[in-house]
Amino acid sequence: MNILAIDLGKFNSMFCFFDSISQSAEFLQAATSRSYFRSVLANHPVDLVVMEACGPSGWVKDLCEELQIPSLVCSTNEEAWRWKNVKRKTDRDDALKLARLAAMNQLKPTHVPSQAMREYRTLVKYRKTIIRRINRIKNSIRSLFANRGIEISRGARTWHTGRKFLYEQRKTLDQCAMTELWRGQLDMELSQLEALEAQLETAERRLAEIAKDDPRVQRLQRIPGVGPRTAEVIVTAIDDPHRFQTAGQVSAYAGLVPRQYQSGETDRRGRITKRGSQLLRTMLVENAWCLLRYNPWARTTYQRICGGQKTRRKKAGVALARKLLVIAWAMLRDETEWDESKPSRTRRRFATQGNKPALC
Repeated sequence: MNILAIDLGKFNSMFCFFDSISQSAEFLQAATSRSYFRSVLANHPVDLVVMEACGPSGWVKDLCEELQIPSLVCSTNEEAWRWKNVKRKTDRDDALKLARLAAMNQLKPTHVPSQAMREYRTLVKYRKTIIRRINRIKNSIRSLFANRGIEISRGARTWHTGRKFLYEQRKTLDQCAMTELWRGQLDMELSQLEALEAQLETAERRLAEIAKDDPRVQRLQRIPGVGPRTAEVIVTAIDDPHRFQTAGQVSAYAGLVPRQYQSGETDRRGRITKRGSQLLRTMLVENAWCLLRYNPWARTTYQRICGGQKTRRKKAGVALARKLLVIAWAMLRDETEWDESKPSRTRRRFATQGNKPALC
């Protein structure tokens, strides 16, 4: 079997042509471009293309499907991929190890979304990137006034009713004297803020158009307390709900399960693993606190987990976020609508049977 293992890089990639019968390997350094990859795959007999999950792996897999070559995108979070007690680690070593693991069927394939879903997921993440940039500029503007002892409005009022005062203090940099150069900095910061706010409005308008035509996003928004931003993050992160077999798998995918160390009679559970999408975890936890205001089921679940103890409030919030994800996954998998009584009925039924509910 001829295996092509690719250690993908931003500009250059390492190809390893591995023969599983003779255990021989040949290496080729290639430019990470679609045209170069196409020529290599067309001129070399390859039975399987193996690569690690990263940014370019999406279009490489699309290219393999176009050329009708079997491909495998593997996750590098597995134990087999962890380098321990090695004196050398190079691109050749990575590609050769990838090829040998593929020959022994030791690689676990990971899900690769379609090109449309990848673009949708990228736009959802980019919206969050714009928000981070806006917050960074707002903090810089506040520091300009704080470092000069000038009071401005606090909170969100600064950017609404208090924005008029900010505009009165701005001045183009070439018109500023030596004692008021900060006004020129304020002018440039406000210009960037206005541009980013316009970009954010454009991105959210496009996301709203996509969500209007996506029944999955519309279905999740029917959960009381779940808005369009959380719904689209869940949909883009899960993509195909049938690739998860149990609620534990989807919880582990989001990194919302506790770390576990077990040896003999020792069984320790620590903080959550925080694997997977950070944006998904952040949105779920933020939305979990919003659910307490609008969702009676969420309030009951939170109070049951919290037990009235202040020290368990954060744990209860994270647990509620995990339950929200599992319920959303079940709704997408079964194509069902939100039923407030269903989680409660499921919990009571499994409590009677002595088992853990699948939805909670």
